[in-house]
Amino acid sequence: MAMFKLKNRIQNYAWGSKTSMADLFGFDNLENHPQAELWMGAHPGGCSELEPLGELLSDYINKNAHEALGRYTTQRYGQLPFLFKVLAAHTPLSIQVHPNKANSERGFELETKKGIALDANNRNYKDPNHKPELVYALTKYKAMNGFRPIRHIISLFDEIALSSLEVELDALKTTQTKDGLKRFFTALMAFSGAEKLAILNEFQDVFERSNMSVMLQLAIGYSQSFAEYYSDDIGILAPLILNIVELEPGEAMFLHAETPHAYVKGTALEIMASSDNVLRAGLTPKYIDVNELISNTSFESIPLEQLKLTPISVEEQLRFPVPVDDFAFDVINVGHSVKEQYTRSAEILFCIEGEAKICTGGTYLTLRAGDSVFIPYSTSSYCHVGKGKLARAYN
Repeated sequence: MAMFKLKNRIQNYAWGSKTSMADLFGFDNLENHPQAELWMGAHPGGCSELEPLGELLSDYINKNAHEALGRYTTQRYGQLPFLFKVLAAHTPLSIQVHPNKANSERGFELETKKGIALDANNRNYKDPNHKPELVYALTKYKAMNGFRPIRHIISLFDEIALSSLEVELDALKTTQTKDGLKRFFTALMAFSGAEKLAILNEFQDVFERSNMSVMLQLAIGYSQSFAEYYSDDIGILAPLILNIVELEPGEAMFLHAETPHAYVKGTALEIMASSDNVLRAGLTPKYIDVNELISNTSFESIPLEQLKLTPISVEEQLRFPVPVDDFAFDVINVGHSVKEQYTRSAEILFCIEGEAKICTGGTYLTLRAGDSVFIPYSTSSYCHVGKGKLARAYN
């Protein structure tokens, strides 16, 4: 079975960058649209096409499941279990949580029984799958991921001293546990109308202060950038509650189910389980279901130093360990000597930089920055040679 160069769809979401994909990969943007995400995979929301055949990858897999995916993946998942993306954020994405597998199945079935259309604004569950994610930075990448330690949250809110949140903060100080954090976060999400406006107005007065701790200075910088787009959104308080993570190019982090997070600015590769389930918590004009959000959120604090992944070096490649079976992710440094790679599942290779020649069974494909290829499971092995860097998505 051959390998196939992919033709991928670019999603033009409003938060996307108009220049990043063109600068990194030379993609055309003649109409000056925000190029937010390049999708590589078989998800119906943006399925890749096999260039030589003019066929959707999903159709090809459906007709050749065991050869394309392997017997194990076919029996366990029934589809390509991951979606691979380039994500280029110019403005912040919404703060969001992804439900776990069991709750995704329950929620999808319940909303389907209620007759809520898949594209309805108030639909929370688009499919019955979970959506764990890995992000690998291509440029400096700003994000938020998981709750700060409670003592840090208290310290930051003490420093800004909002009288409009005095009762809620006192309650958190009294109960410095995940239950106390849940009540504090739920209270923030429940504010509306004049109460919410009073909190946001008082908070934005803090922006003018000159004497701040280093921790608050960084958080306020994020809040100010959010306020440019969402001045009436309680999500501008999120940097005081969530960990701020700044990845350098080549660094990666994992995002667990039930963990609040937001991508703020930068370009990265993202690999995830094939799902589109999102429960929003702020920085968005879209539907927010507070009750469903709270019931799908883990209120465990995550120490900042635990968020970045430590890759395992194996010969010429870095393997980034993840705690799920839906996907795996490596970065391969391609050199002038020919290296053989063995497949354990279907794979998608994406050329990050430089040039790489991929060969199998007498077939050769040349990948340049921005190109990608689908390698079926039945290929068994392939070789790479050249001078560049490849990202490898598989399961």
